[in-house]
Amino acid sequence: MVICCFIVFTGCKTTKVYNPRADLDAVRMILMKQQKAWNTGDIDAFMEGYWNNSQLAFIGSRGVTRGWQQTLDNYKRGYPDEAAMGTLTFEILELRSLSPEACFMIGKYSLVRAEDNPSGYFNLLWEKKNGQWVIVSDHTSG
Repeated sequence: MVICCFIVFTGCKTTKVYNPRADLDAVRMILMKQQKAWNTGDIDAFMEGYWNNSQLAFIGSRGVTRGWQQTLDNYKRGYPDEAAMGTLTFEILELRSLSPEACFMIGKYSLVRAEDNPSGYFNLLWEKKNGQWVIVSDHTSG
């Protein structure tokens, strides 16, 4: 009798149904935190949304940059003060779950500055690393 019950219970698996809504909401919240950090002049806090790893990829008009530190250095060089940073607005055009560990986003950014108002588009690949959603690849054009 004991052996029979053991066989029955080991044959049953509990399958957790994946519901991407919470992950998509978490990704949206991180992007909004980045927007807020940018608009307070805090590039370091803005970078918290990115994977802090040498394999982070940022693709822009000058090609591919690899690494979190290099991406941070480039942001600080390109946006040395709050006037250069302006006021940033993100608009999410598409956000979809690819798996429980990956999301893809297409969006638009707009900067309002005293001298100009640059804007452009981006696509972001998000991955869940150690339970935290981070951007692992950012392709921004403008």
